[in-house]
Amino acid sequence: MRPSEYSSEESSPQGDIKRPAWTRWTTRWLQFALDLAVLTSAFLAAYLLRFEFVLTADTWERLVAQLPLVLLVQLTAMLAFGVYSFIWRYVGLGELWAFVKASAFSGAVLAVLRLFVPAALHVWQVPLSIIVVDTVFAFSGIVALRVVRRVLYERYERDQTRKGSNGKTKPVLLVGAGRAGLMTAREIQGRGDLALDIRGFVDDDPEKQGAVVQGVKVLGTTRELARLVGDLGIDHVIVTIAKASRRQIRRIVEICDSVPVRAKIIPGLYEILDGKVEISRIRDIEIEDLLGRDPVQLEEDEIAAFLRGKAVMVTGAGGSIGSEIARQVARFAPSSLLLVERAEFVLFNIDRELRQVWPDQAIVPLVADVGDEARMRWVMGQYRPAVIFHAAAHKHVPMMETNPTEAAKNNVLGTRLTGRIAGDMGAEAFVLISTDKAVRPTSVMGASKRVAELVIQDLDRKYSTRFVAVRFGNVMGSAGSVIPIFREQIRRGGPVTVTHPEMVRYFMTIPEASQLVLQAGAMGNGGEIFILDMGEPVRILDMAKDMITLSGLKPFEDIDIVFSGIRPGEKLFEELETVGEHIAKTRHPKIFIGQIATYTPEEVDAAVMRLDELSRDGKERELRRYFNELLPEARLMI
Repeated sequence: MRPSEYSSEESSPQGDIKRPAWTRWTTRWLQFALDLAVLTSAFLAAYLLRFEFVLTADTWERLVAQLPLVLLVQLTAMLAFGVYSFIWRYVGLGELWAFVKASAFSGAVLAVLRLFVPAALHVWQVPLSIIVVDTVFAFSGIVALRVVRRVLYERYERDQTRKGSNGKTKPVLLVGAGRAGLMTAREIQGRGDLALDIRGFVDDDPEKQGAVVQGVKVLGTTRELARLVGDLGIDHVIVTIAKASRRQIRRIVEICDSVPVRAKIIPGLYEILDGKVEISRIRDIEIEDLLGRDPVQLEEDEIAAFLRGKAVMVTGAGGSIGSEIARQVARFAPSSLLLVERAEFVLFNIDRELRQVWPDQAIVPLVADVGDEARMRWVMGQYRPAVIFHAAAHKHVPMMETNPTEAAKNNVLGTRLTGRIAGDMGAEAFVLISTDKAVRPTSVMGASKRVAELVIQDLDRKYSTRFVAVRFGNVMGSAGSVIPIFREQIRRGGPVTVTHPEMVRYFMTIPEASQLVLQAGAMGNGGEIFILDMGEPVRILDMAKDMITLSGLKPFEDIDIVFSGIRPGEKLFEELETVGEHIAKTRHPKIFIGQIATYTPEEVDAAVMRLDELSRDGKERELRRYFNELLPEARLMI
């Protein structure tokens, strides 16, 4: 058949079956005919009740005369309030309001005709008692008709899918009988292809014990989870708590591991509401869930005023942080989004992704090196960005220990060059992405980012552009970070390598870090070094054990853990403050200001010139020594 003969509106819940157009129209005419039958029956029932089931010839004559008017008013009301635009098998509480408005409108029209139409047109004067009873009967019947059809359709679809899967289902328990649990139960019950049989809910809320949610009973609390799993023969447990804390998830995982039974989880509610995933995409619990933090609360009006309708540039746009910043910026409708990246392949990937998600957004992919002055001046002169997020950097600590001159070139000189051009072009704001490794640095990477912060503060004194830096710790899942490395090691069968049993790091998700960067950029007056709240530190050894356990294996038995020793430039404990720093609160609970003593313009200029000279000449040892001289708190190995 030709594509025009299909309607996506009539696809199955799984979205892969489309029905011919003639079937769609037949279904709609059938719905209309059934509605006429319900409305007619309701009007007849109202008359019968009004006259106690005794209708004289005159009464019958009046009923028959008034019926076309009543049907016309009621059907017009349903059309006017969009009742026929709904797909009947998706009708729920959200659409009920349209039926209520249509019934109220039609009843009001008939009441007005009854009270204000001249006596000569008495045929239009339906008795008020009949109007009330008919309205209740008619629209109750209309809604009931759709509910019945939905129930029958879902049962049919579920039965058909189960036949295809040989009728095998897996018994499951849902942990969490709140909003997310209700949504999950509804989705599972309407999706036979999931082949899941919900045996009950588990919830720690005392008021929910024994309650029934979506036809499923709350059987007990998480303390009874182990017993319920054994009694009901549960295949796996699904965590359906929309905003489950790290401690909640960890506790449930430990209980399931002791039974043992597999634990799974639904996506975060914010992902579902953003349309990123379906609630039914139930997945294994991952380390990110155990490290999860409360969702970031943004002052979106302030960020929108900061970004909307402006040209926004992201350097390092193909990297983990840069690409997520670009995604977050696109939500606020900038006039153009400039993606600056020197690696062609990653630039291609983020450009293609953003164009698919935001087809109407003006996106400009720009292959450029932030250390190339001619290229960067041309780019900024051509596109005139108002806001620049500078995420281009060398960030891998051990690698920069063996390539210190490149760290100085990219992280210090590249920042200085890009910031000066932004100031020359009259940009509104420049936001540097910094790191907690800039605090009492023991690595070339950390020292170079600390100097980059000094450069930003110096540029803020020289230009009208607002220059700020945002400092945070490790982000989960970024390129080269520990989590993807552990995953690959577990996939290969181990061993998992941990540098030191006491090594501790702060972690936050890439979206969380990027959203807070936008918020800090919007808040900044210029010259601030913002410090993000990183939550509680995590021991890397515990993370490795958790990841092995979540893979269904046992640490030190199925997968070994070996200690490789601290690498050059690494610390056991990362810090968020520097010596002499005073941390000031902002109005955002997760953003602080590090009020750090600045260097004089002469000191910064001299430092940049010296770093430029040493990096160009390849004097690595002298470069390390100079970082220690420039930054009294630095402890780099020479």
